[in-house]
Order: sequence, then C-alpha cells, then structure tokens
Amino acid sequence: MLKDFEFWFVVGSQFLYGPEVLETVEQRAKEMTEQLNASGNLPCRLVYKVTAKTNREITDVVREANYDEKCAGIITWCHTFSPSKMWINGFTDLQKPYCHFATQYNLEIPNEEIDMDFMNLNQAAHGDREHGFLGARLRMARKVIAGYWKDEAVQKRIGSWMRTAVGVAVSRSLKVMRFGDNMREVAVTEGDKVEVQAKLGWQVNTWPVGTLVEFMDAVTEQEIDELMAVYRENYDFATDDMETVRYQAREEIAIRKMMDQEGCLAFTNTFQDLYGMKQLPGLASQHLMALGYGYGAEGDWKTSAMTAIIKAMSEGQTGGSAFMEDYTYHLVPGQEYSLGAHMLEVCPSVAAERPRIEVHPLGIGDREAPARLVFEGHAGKAIVVSLVDMGGRLRLIVQDIEAVKPILPMPNLPVARVMWKSMPDLTTGVECWITAGGAHHTVLTFDVTAEQMKDWAKMMDIEYVHISADTTVEGLEQQLFLNDLAWKLR
Repeated sequence: MLKDFEFWFVVGSQFLYGPEVLETVEQRAKEMTEQLNASGNLPCRLVYKVTAKTNREITDVVREANYDEKCAGIITWCHTFSPSKMWINGFTDLQKPYCHFATQYNLEIPNEEIDMDFMNLNQAAHGDREHGFLGARLRMARKVIAGYWKDEAVQKRIGSWMRTAVGVAVSRSLKVMRFGDNMREVAVTEGDKVEVQAKLGWQVNTWPVGTLVEFMDAVTEQEIDELMAVYRENYDFATDDMETVRYQAREEIAIRKMMDQEGCLAFTNTFQDLYGMKQLPGLASQHLMALGYGYGAEGDWKTSAMTAIIKAMSEGQTGGSAFMEDYTYHLVPGQEYSLGAHMLEVCPSVAAERPRIEVHPLGIGDREAPARLVFEGHAGKAIVVSLVDMGGRLRLIVQDIEAVKPILPMPNLPVARVMWKSMPDLTTGVECWITAGGAHHTVLTFDVTAEQMKDWAKMMDIEYVHISADTTVEGLEQQLFLNDLAWKLR
C-alpha cells in the first residue's frame, strides 16, 4: 500500500536572482530528491515537481496534487528567498497533508567561498522563515521538520511523516463493513457516522449477517484446503478438531470476499448477532488482521477503522498492531500492570512466539466453541489509541505504555494476551484515561508513535489528547477544560 503513494517536492524561489540561480536551484532540488529516494529512509517515493516562482505555478501544482490519487502530500522547501504572498492561493486550496522542510543544500558555511553571490543563492534560512510565517498566518495544519537533508535522523522524520500522511489518504477512502449493529446498550461504540464521513472520510455501513452466511455456503473445500495450508505455515496446531478450524477458514474466506467485493478495509461483528453462524469468527478475524484488515468487536466501527489506518501507516514494520481491550489489572504494589486481551480477536502480529491454534468454549454468544490463536505479546514500548465521539467533535486519545512479558502464565486463560505498564503509572494512567473518556477497546501498536498520531489528528482536524510519563490528572483536567473551550469556539 505504501508503494502506491508518492509525495511531491515543491521548491520555492523567485525571478529576482536571474536564470543561472534558478537553474542551480532546480539541479539541486533534483539531486536532493534522488538522494533522499536512494537513502532507504523514505517509505514512499519523493517526486520533484517544480521550482515555483509565481502564484500561478504554485496554484497549478497544488490543484494537480489535490486531484492526483497517488499524491499523498506535498513537501516544500525554499532554497532562496521566496515571497510567500504568492503561495496564498495555492495554500488556501491545498487539500493534502503538508510538510515544511526547513533545510539547506550546504552542510556548513564555506569560509573562503562565501560572498554575496553565495548569500543570494543559499537563503533557505531567510526563505523558510517567510514561508513559515505564511503557514502560521493561514493557520495551516502542517509539519515543520528542520535539519540537514542528508542526516539519517532527519530523513527518518520525513519518512515517519509520510507514513502518517498515507494514514490520511487511507482514512479518506476507507470503507467499514458492519455485520449487524453494535452491542446493545453500549455507549462508547455509538457515534455519528455522518459526521465521521464528513470529517475523516469513512464510509460506515451495515451488511446482513445472512448475506455473510450465503457467502460462507459458497466457499469451496479447495479454498478451505488452501487457507488451512497458510494456517499450518504460520501457526502451530494445538487441537485435533480440524472441522472447527476449517469452519473458521470458511468464515475468513467469506468475510474477505465480501470486503474485497465492496472495497472495504475494515469490519465489525458482534456475538449478539450470529444468525445462521455456528461460531463467532475468532481465528478468522485474527488472521484477517494479520493481513492488514481492521477489526472491531461488538460492532466497534471506530476502533475497526483505526486498526486499518494504523496498519496501513506501519506497513513493512515488524512490531505489530492489534485490536485490544483492557481486561483486568494487577494491583500488587510495585507490580502494577494492565492485562490486555479479548474473547478471541487479538492480531498475531504482536506475538512474542509462534501462535497456537486452540479450540475452547466461548461462554457467550450461544454457539459452538470457536478456534482462536493463543499467544503472549512481546515486550517493548508501544502506545494504545482510542477514538471517541464527544458529541460535536472527535477526540483521539493516545497513551504511552511499555509492554512486558506477562508475569503470570495464566494456563487456564485460552486467549491471546498482552501485559503492560501504563504511563505515567497504572492508577494515574487509568484516572487520566477515564477522565478523557477513553474507550475499553483500543488499537495497540509497537510501530506507530504518539507523534505520528498527533500529526494524523492535526491533519484530520480533530482533538488530540496524549497521556505520557509526564501527565498528571490535574494537568490533564486543565487541558481538557481548555480543549472544550477552544472547540466550542470553532
């Protein structure tokens, strides 16, 4: 998916310095583009488009970017001084993510070579400040990245921003397939689907479970055999009940066919609506997430969509991202941990070791015991992400966590599980999460950072709340109060 997108490099200059300077600017811009692409630090291709010198050139390239499906955003840089009034028309039309790259061609000031000709050509420090004022004046959602363009850390920051911008592109065309409605009487899984489509681009619609059953009935034994071979390649079988596993394969094939047919990248279901089905999709849902699809249990379409977006942003990375739920706490002093799990559906991308396929009774849903993947999550720094509808606006809540190897074996808990330390500590983190209205369902990701989610929220023009090691309840309450005032004035 990342390779389907590109980013346009638009360099600012003007006619004041003569044609030779403009030729040099263009040559250097092309050289920088080639070397950035060759660095291996950008997940998407950078395309040099123009050295912009007029209002018309800028407006034309922005309008072209807006309607080019491959273009996921633009990156600007001012090699010389570029009077930014000529950028106004273009910037007010811009509908794609925007990164202001504040760099310069040369690493250091050349003591012997520097003269007024050098100064006229190498005015990035001058031009980028003029350019930056306009972005601030227009109150643009932008990412400012400063540093030398050959530095690996700088290149990786650009690459990180690119991934976030791809998350925006995926969001704006995302379709979510809901099998039935959300779990009855649950508040947080509700939400304004019309507002979400207007704001984020998501198309969230419902398909009957009966239609899914019809697709399941049409799945062939050969198709199941082929998927069973994939299961054997990726997972250990800790059951002899092959018919139950094959039923999960049947469900997975049918769900995927329906989603692909409708162009959906995410789906939901609920154990309260299994009409005509023998099992709640467990292994089926887990393996679909491993393939990059988003999922939300109990009809949680917001978490399903966020899972798909975060997986798209983290494509090619190896830490993993998964649908998650806070299940229970370990409150022993000095050993405070959250245990995250779900009845069935945690993505195996976060597994520490090769997952096992097991079959156990579910206890709810009044159906046959389903097959599922059982594993422990790996250790490492991560975040959990929750999108909630506050009525009138959307709030994205992100909490820093540190996953650990589970401190207990829990031999009678036949589900995938992840254990973590919440930031700043368990009880403060819980108080902050609850104060902010965070949901019980989240997306846990080892790959996407809080900074990327902050940038995504800014690009999508929604509220962002970050619970970190430095967060206090008092500080968060003040932030939420000020956020409420600010958003009411918008």
